[in-house]
Amino acid sequence: MTVREEPGSTGLGTLEPGTRQRGQLRTRVADIAWTALCVVLALWAVWSAVGLARGVTAWAYCAVAWVLLAVALALRVAAIRRRTRL
Repeated sequence: MTVREEPGSTGLGTLEPGTRQRGQLRTRVADIAWTALCVVLALWAVWSAVGLARGVTAWAYCAVAWVLLAVALALRVAAIRRRTRL
């Protein structure tokens, strides 16, 4: 038994609205969604940069990919900072 566990506790407990676990679940799902978005945008940006270097992709696709990645990362950092202040 670890320090966090209490005698007789059974896992996460209920996920009813307003419970601590419900808030943690919402935060975890948001983290997964932000991470997935940033990974997809990063792959797209790198792929378009490689395509631009090879002469296959137009420069506009590369620029849009990098701008969207920068915006997503900036919003992600802002969300983390706001969450830690609360």
